[in-house]
Amino acid sequence: MTPAHLTLIQWLSPAFPTGAFAYSHGLERQISTGVVTDAASLEVWLTNVLRYGAGWQDAVLLAQSLDGDSSALDDLARALQPCAERLQETREQGAALARTVAGITGRVLPMRSLPVALGEAAKPLDLPKLDVISLYLQGLAGNLVTIAIRHIPLGQTEGQLVLSRLLPLIHDLARSAADATLDDLGGCALAGDLAALQHETQDVRIFRT
Repeated sequence: MTPAHLTLIQWLSPAFPTGAFAYSHGLERQISTGVVTDAASLEVWLTNVLRYGAGWQDAVLLAQSLDGDSSALDDLARALQPCAERLQETREQGAALARTVAGITGRVLPMRSLPVALGEAAKPLDLPKLDVISLYLQGLAGNLVTIAIRHIPLGQTEGQLVLSRLLPLIHDLARSAADATLDDLGGCALAGDLAALQHETQDVRIFRT
């Protein structure tokens, strides 16, 4: 493990002030309507989000931003968001990441959507794309598992078992995204997108998305 790996792990840690704990990515809606009720249904929902939704989409955008035009990619990342709250989620977390990394490193980092902001920030670390994308996707899944542990409710061990079972998928998606092009962008996680839309008008809410 190199210092660059440790730096990236710090940036993607729950302790890093991106505010990820405040965003459920539509999961709160799925829990409140009884779609996600236990470890098995959580694993199915997370698998679909990773494989067909924001997981794959963010992975490709991150891969491209590690060696591409971050400004143009940010415009594309914003346009790809399915609803206002998902746009808010990726913009606010990306802005918080850029602001904090800039404060640590002294670099000037513009506010971008989260995967693009991470790619731009991580360029000087010179890490393999596979490593950067894998850790990003693990962080995404880990945050959602933590939300489920608190609000299904789900035991800590059950939640970590779900995350453990997702690791091979995360590695495979990262490997594919590292070699992908913008032509490979796309998603079809319609239930997740609808949940995010419905969450915007939910009467009782704990999370921002």
